[in-house]
Amino acid sequence: MRRAVLLYNPQSGRHRSDLVASVERAAVALRAAGVDATVVPTVSAAAAGRQAQDAVAEGCDTVFACGGDGTIMGIAQGVIGSSAALAVIPLGTANVLAHDLGIPRDTVAAARAALRAIPLRVSVGRIDCKSKNEIIVTRYFLTVAGVGQDGYLFHRLASEEKQTFGMGAYFLKALQVWLTHRMEWFSASCSAATTGNTAPPHQITQLLAVRLHNFGNLLRDLAPGASLLRDDLHVVLFKTASRWTYLLYVIRGIVGARWMVSGIEMINANHIRLTPDGKNPVYIEADGELLGQLPAEISVVPDALTLLVPQDFASRQPD
Repeated sequence: MRRAVLLYNPQSGRHRSDLVASVERAAVALRAAGVDATVVPTVSAAAAGRQAQDAVAEGCDTVFACGGDGTIMGIAQGVIGSSAALAVIPLGTANVLAHDLGIPRDTVAAARAALRAIPLRVSVGRIDCKSKNEIIVTRYFLTVAGVGQDGYLFHRLASEEKQTFGMGAYFLKALQVWLTHRMEWFSASCSAATTGNTAPPHQITQLLAVRLHNFGNLLRDLAPGASLLRDDLHVVLFKTASRWTYLLYVIRGIVGARWMVSGIEMINANHIRLTPDGKNPVYIEADGELLGQLPAEISVVPDALTLLVPQDFASRQPD
């Protein structure tokens, strides 16, 4: 690491009054190690990827994404496909990627951890979906994509709620959605990761395409077998409209149990084609950000990103 840019989202997290100072402290730690480090605020969520891309074009070998999972996803759009490395300083609400990697919450400790980290080439997820403007958009994601109830949750969850109430906003809104929202059925055609064969479409009310093992907070092992070290998606298919089945699955993740839940199936896939069954919109989110609605395709892009990870994470073996 010789030249780095620290891109931070001015709207990230709940403690914005100390945000700039926190990022500056991380930069000071990098400079003390001989790194030419520059701190730059993101102009907007849409512009973050372009800013990262420009920094790489100007000679930065490392891009620090300082913020939550949505900010990291936005910045990653400009690093994916390049030789530059992406490093994470968690400053958001959920910080699920940082939890999975084992990156400290303290900004200085996270910066120092990046100095000791190993560059690991990983696959990423890709989503092509219809935006609210009725155009097809392409976004890459690092952790998880959710379709159906999960997408509707982020459709309803305002950014102000996350900033004010933190993780409590997620759980309160999730409870409201669970109690009141009518589940929409849609179809998912999945291509097997090993054979490439496409099975008959699944009729489902929710799909999770997961790329990490540990979500942190209450939801830890939500999709056993998922890992950033794999070159496929671990897919959770909800073949039910039972609210109690949904709740049982969440409880299973909270307690870390491995029991099977009737009506919920897990498979590995490298390509998913999603189509709505009715006229009502079915929403899709990735890394905690609403992207659009169905129809959509989710796939894996192998060897797409260099991610700075702790040494013990790089030595893990996927399930």
